[in-house]
Amino acid sequence: MYKALREAIPIIDAAIGKIVRLVGGVQVKCSDKSAEKLLNDFLSTVPTGPVSSGIESFISSTVDRLLTYGTAVNEMVLDNSGKLRALYTAALENLELSVEENPLCPVIRTAGGEKVPHPERITVTALSPEPDSAYGISILRGLPFVSEVLLKIYNTIGVNFERLGNLRFAVTYRPSDTQGISENRADEIASAWSDAMRDSSTVKDFVAVGDVDIKVIGGDTVMPDIEVPIRTLTEQIIAKTGLPPFLLGLTWSTTERMSSQQADILTSELEYYRTLITPVLLKICHAFLRGEGYFCNVNLEWNNISLQDEISLAQAKLYNAQAEKIIKETGDKK
Repeated sequence: MYKALREAIPIIDAAIGKIVRLVGGVQVKCSDKSAEKLLNDFLSTVPTGPVSSGIESFISSTVDRLLTYGTAVNEMVLDNSGKLRALYTAALENLELSVEENPLCPVIRTAGGEKVPHPERITVTALSPEPDSAYGISILRGLPFVSEVLLKIYNTIGVNFERLGNLRFAVTYRPSDTQGISENRADEIASAWSDAMRDSSTVKDFVAVGDVDIKVIGGDTVMPDIEVPIRTLTEQIIAKTGLPPFLLGLTWSTTERMSSQQADILTSELEYYRTLITPVLLKICHAFLRGEGYFCNVNLEWNNISLQDEISLAQAKLYNAQAEKIIKETGDKK
C-alpha cells in the first residue's frame, strides 16, 4: 500500500527522495590509521546490490525503506573465511519479524516460517516501533485516507476537463405545426450534424430549416474550486514528511524567519534518522575490521546537512576568533 502511495502521489515520492538525499554521507575515523584507510577503501567499493556499490548507496537504500515501510532489514554477506564482503538490503515481504522469548532480540524468519541461519549477520532498523513489536511505523501512516480523497479530486479534474475539452452537443429540432416531422427528417438532421463534426481538420457548416437548438452538454456547469481542498490535503501530507514546503517547489507564503525555523526542524528530523542508522554502520565497520584482524575503535562523522550549516559553523568560528582577539587585546592593555 505504501509503495502504491508513492507511485500515485508524486509529492510523497519526491519528499522521501529529498529526505534520503539530505541525510547525507558519513566519514569513518579509527584510532589506527592503517585500519582507517583499509575500512574507507572497503566502504567506498562494497557491493550493496546487483548494480550498486558503496556505503552511500547502502545508506540511501536503508533510509528509503525505513521511511516507506518503517522497517529496514540488512544482511552482512561474509565469504568462506568469515570476512565481510558485501551488504544486502532484504525485501520485507520475504521475511517475518516477531518478538518471542527475548523481548530485546527479534526473531527473524523467512516467508516459509524458517529461522534465518545466521541472525548475528542481520541488522534490523525500526522507526518508532510500538511496544513488543519488531516492526517500525512508516512516516506514511495516516496518509492513505488523505491520499484517497486527493486522488478522487484529481480524477474528477481529469474527467471534467476531458468533458470540457471534448465537447458533446445536444441538437434539438422543434417542428412547426404545419411542417410536421417524420423519421426521415430526423435521420437527415442527425446525419448532417455527424458529418459536420466528424472531420476536425476542415471547417464544415451545418444548415437546418426550422427551429433547431444546439447546446453543449454540460456547458452551463461551473467548475468547483479545487485550490483550497487540494492545499489542505497537501498540507497534511507535507506535515507527515517534516519537509518545508519550499523544498518541494510549493510557493506558499512564508517569511525568512519561518523558513529558518522550518530548516531547523528539518535538521532535527534528519539527525534523528542518522541516530537510527549509526548503530548499523558501526556494526558493519566492526565486523569488517575484526575479519581483517583489527580491534580498534571506530567513530562516525556525518557530513553537514546543508550549506546553511557550513555557513553557521564558519560564522561561529569567526565569532570565536574575534572574541579571543578581544580578550588578548584587553589582557595586553591591562
